[in-house]
Amino acid sequence: MNYAVSCAGLGCCLRPQRSLAAGGTWVTCVRAMGHGTPDNMNWAGLLQNLLVVVHLQQIICGTVQFSVQEEQGPGVLAGSLSKYFTPPYQLLTQEYLWIDKNTGNFYTTEQKMDREALCPEETKAEECIILHNAVVGPSGDLIQFPVIIEDINDNAPLFESREIHLRMSEDVTVGTSFLLDDQAQDRDARQNGELHYHLEDSDGIFSLKVEDGAVIMLVVQKALDRETRDVYQMALVATDCGSDPLSATATLIVTVTDVNDNCPRFSSDSPRRVTIPGDSLKNMLVAQVRATDPDSGPNAAIVYSLSPKVSERAKKLFSLDSLTGYIRLTQDLQSDNSEELLLKVLASGHHCPPADTQVTVSVLPKAKQELTIKIGFIAEHQNQTMVLPENQPPTVLAVLELEGDSSFKGSSLAIEREVPFTLSPQNGKYLLSTSKPLDYEMKREHHITVVVHGRSAEGSVIAPSRRVIRVLVADVNDNAPRFPQTHYQLEVEENNQPGMSLLQVSASDADSGYNGRVTYSLDKHTSTIFNIDPVTGQLCVSASLDREQQSVHKLTVFARDGGSPPLESVATVSIRVLDQNDNAPAFLTPHFIFFIPENVPPFAQVGRIGVTDPDKGENGNTELNVVNSSGPFVVDNTQGTLRTTTNLDRETDDRYELYLLASDHGHPVALTSTARVTIFVEDINDNQPKVILPSSNSSCQTVSPATIAGTIVTKIYAIDDDSGLNSEITYTAVAPELVEKNSPFRVDSRSGNITVAQQLLRKDLGMHHLFIVVRDGGKPAPLYTTVWVNLLVNESKGPCHLDRAPTWTGTSDLVQTPSKAPICEVEDTRSARLTLLVGLGMMLVSTCLLVATAVLYLKQKRRSRQQNKRGHIEENEIPLRLKDKYYSDD
Repeated sequence: MNYAVSCAGLGCCLRPQRSLAAGGTWVTCVRAMGHGTPDNMNWAGLLQNLLVVVHLQQIICGTVQFSVQEEQGPGVLAGSLSKYFTPPYQLLTQEYLWIDKNTGNFYTTEQKMDREALCPEETKAEECIILHNAVVGPSGDLIQFPVIIEDINDNAPLFESREIHLRMSEDVTVGTSFLLDDQAQDRDARQNGELHYHLEDSDGIFSLKVEDGAVIMLVVQKALDRETRDVYQMALVATDCGSDPLSATATLIVTVTDVNDNCPRFSSDSPRRVTIPGDSLKNMLVAQVRATDPDSGPNAAIVYSLSPKVSERAKKLFSLDSLTGYIRLTQDLQSDNSEELLLKVLASGHHCPPADTQVTVSVLPKAKQELTIKIGFIAEHQNQTMVLPENQPPTVLAVLELEGDSSFKGSSLAIEREVPFTLSPQNGKYLLSTSKPLDYEMKREHHITVVVHGRSAEGSVIAPSRRVIRVLVADVNDNAPRFPQTHYQLEVEENNQPGMSLLQVSASDADSGYNGRVTYSLDKHTSTIFNIDPVTGQLCVSASLDREQQSVHKLTVFARDGGSPPLESVATVSIRVLDQNDNAPAFLTPHFIFFIPENVPPFAQVGRIGVTDPDKGENGNTELNVVNSSGPFVVDNTQGTLRTTTNLDRETDDRYELYLLASDHGHPVALTSTARVTIFVEDINDNQPKVILPSSNSSCQTVSPATIAGTIVTKIYAIDDDSGLNSEITYTAVAPELVEKNSPFRVDSRSGNITVAQQLLRKDLGMHHLFIVVRDGGKPAPLYTTVWVNLLVNESKGPCHLDRAPTWTGTSDLVQTPSKAPICEVEDTRSARLTLLVGLGMMLVSTCLLVATAVLYLKQKRRSRQQNKRGHIEENEIPLRLKDKYYSDD
């Protein structure tokens, strides 16, 4: 057992030493010799004791364990020494941690801890421990404690090479495994560094197998064929097992090597029959046979040979190159007769039976005499080839002349096959001409075969000789670009993405070169939101289309070639913009105000609701509904009007507030909008006045005879539930004309106040019955009610009561028509006289006052003049008292 020294004060003791792996983390400590606080302690003594600690291996003071994740930012709490030691505290090194000297808490610094950098690779499977030294306590004990740096998944797997190459034979057995040496590495620990692999894009040809967690095998799942596919490229993905897994990818390239599993075969273009002249020279190439082998490298090597069954004459005349397949003459031919020779050629490969083919060589007899054709070019020519622009009228191209032995007789020239050319003899020569205009677009090159026919002097027919004359047709810009169709139609939904491709137009031009190079453009009046690629003809729209602004766009596309002068053609493009439900219904106003008279019948029209939706079809088909209201209203969607559902009574509700919801029938989501509606119920005169006072026609009120004139003795009070003029009430007293001027009482038509019109006399004692008509101001006919006001003029103040109500015996027209003079009862002659006398007296008093005022005015004016003479300027005013009196008297 190992021991460690434990120190207390100035003494030390041995204790059993435990390793970190045994489950405990031990803190070594030593007390610093010297005096003072940790800030000014004897550092020499501290260093001395630190050397003692090193010499004694480990001095144990207690069990402490701290841990912190790597890559933490500054200020993260990593642990605290306060549980184990008393303050103050001081760390000797503060590269990764700093400690609060009072609390003992230690925190991470700006310097991040990287576990992979701090701990060597070989400790990957173990804990990463960093030892820290600190001075603690009042006595300055030196301690050493470990901090475990916990791993986080901060390193992705890494392949040493981005490409992994593997070679395997095409005849490898299905199920064969191949070791992949290039594995990924992950610097993290435990599950953060544990890797899993999988293949991508293997097409089921290969799979992965991992053995013992570290050996990766590539397994062949399907048979390989190099001739079908010789390289496979896949992605090998390595992913770690962290909580937030990271991955890396390498390209796995499998090259399939060839095996000799195919034999040679003669290709279809290998010649089967050739013809040679009877005077051919030695080493002339007669033909080349061609065979192929799908294998590669040495496995595809082919050796050509003649079959042993070939005739001796054929073997004598021809040789075969074993590598190239060339068949050549081994000697000059001097054959006057025709003959055919059969060559059987073999193509051999490794471990394969030979393939064979037959070549028939026809030998023509040699010509005994020769005639040659001399050509004198007239048209433009180069290297014995004439060049003629197309569309030219019949034109002479050249002059042909026969040259040779003069012993030839009856020789002539002729053109083989049907060609647009003619030969016409002229003075022993021949003119070669075009028979019609040539068309470059129909045929760009003509080969004129001119044949010489003739006989020798002996009369024998000479072998015909041929001369091929080549004529190239030069293109001119005679074809305008042509669209396959002159009108294009397409449909595009509105609100499209800007830059959307609409259509690709294409025009072809039969001309060549610049004459056939087509560029595309739009009409200059076309909206700038449309553009076309001048080379590809791709038509695009750079902005979103709005069907409500324009439902159809018509574009003109020009296709122009590069000729001089250029030719062009035109096509039209019609773009129909399809509707989307992108517009909510819109009311003509956000607040509708309607007026409707009360008592209209049910389903009467309140007003028309104006709502529009610029969308089309169901997207623009709107429906109105009343929401958030229990009022007696409903929307007539067929007419677009708001209607009542019951009778309206202004006296119950004179105003309604409701909201209308307009919704369309668009898809996928219907759009809505709301509008406020205020409905004012207009009054009609449907309520007659109600008399509140007096309470009945039998009520009675006593009036003292001493009541002075002008005194209000009672009041008629009535109400009308209508409004405006319909509720303006007037009060009118109705009486027989003969006695209407004798009543001592007056009724105010507006207020309903009943006043004493004149001083009550003895004759006025007794009961006065006033028949009052209470009318409203309704039009065209007012409504009214009547009431009796019973006044008893009596000295006694006792209660007054009628046994029964008075009865009106007058005509109805007095009641229905307002009286001009609101007089209730008949006045006698004495009352009229008294009124006349009072009036005359008042006139006399007014006259006297006027005269007195005039006199005073004249006196005041005279006094003012006298004051002006004395040099005093004063204002000429009527004294305020006199002035007030004047206005009052007036």
